[in-house]
Amino acid sequence: MKHRHLPAALVLALAALTGLSACQSTPTQESTGQYMDDTAITTKVKAAIFNEPSLKSAEINVETFKGVVQLSGFVGSQTDINMALRVAQGVAGVRSVRNDMRLK
Repeated sequence: MKHRHLPAALVLALAALTGLSACQSTPTQESTGQYMDDTAITTKVKAAIFNEPSLKSAEINVETFKGVVQLSGFVGSQTDINMALRVAQGVAGVRSVRNDMRLK
């Protein structure tokens, strides 16, 4: 009787290993935990930019991948670009900031 359950146990073990490997990150894909962390960072950066009175936050897009924040969109001046970069760099969890913002 014990031997009947061996194939089922093997299938379950392989399924568990496959499930765990699906949660690992690759150079082009985040793990589930990293995705959640990046979502939180994106939210914090958006809030920080929104709370900066000199910036028009609706014109600045924020994306995060593995702690690297990318800012894009159109802004009115180089001063706005510099301020947005400083604000984003000041958020906890941000490893670096890429500037893809353009002047109007």
